[in-house]
Amino acid sequence: MKITVLEGDITEVDVDAIVNAANSSLLGGGGVDGAIHRAAGPALLEECREIRRTTHVRGLPPGEAVATGGGNLGARWVIHTVGPNRRQGQTDPAILESCFSSSLDVAVEIGARSVAFPAIGGGVYGWSPRDVAEAAHRAIVDGRGQGRWEEIDDVQFVLFSEAMTSVFCQVFDHDQW
Repeated sequence: MKITVLEGDITEVDVDAIVNAANSSLLGGGGVDGAIHRAAGPALLEECREIRRTTHVRGLPPGEAVATGGGNLGARWVIHTVGPNRRQGQTDPAILESCFSSSLDVAVEIGARSVAFPAIGGGVYGWSPRDVAEAAHRAIVDGRGQGRWEEIDDVQFVLFSEAMTSVFCQVFDHDQW
């Protein structure tokens, strides 16, 4: 598995699946969630509404993940995951780690070989860049140690700021990927 960290627009990367830092409603929002919904177009919202009508009537719980098609995006799929909202007292880093591992599990299920992640929880949900980077790192190291995600060739962290990118580079730089 190749790991890449870069600053940029996640809606424009060339991967099989992009991960959406969604809210539990799955119906769009601000930040990366809003950007992905705008770029994907109405087909994404309709698929999310169908998920809410069928499998996740009460919304997607933090730490879990679900996939939809990519709509107008270059990516074939969008994997939606909900980070724990630190500002609302959801401070368990294991749930934040689960966002990354659950998303990779879903990527394997749908057949994605390349996946791009944003800084899940690192925006309005209040997690520090270091907390997010370390949660992502722990999830990947633990999962790989268990022999998970061997089908995934490429994981990209596509981040929205120089500061976030710098922290992810520091955290992921210690390993040979």
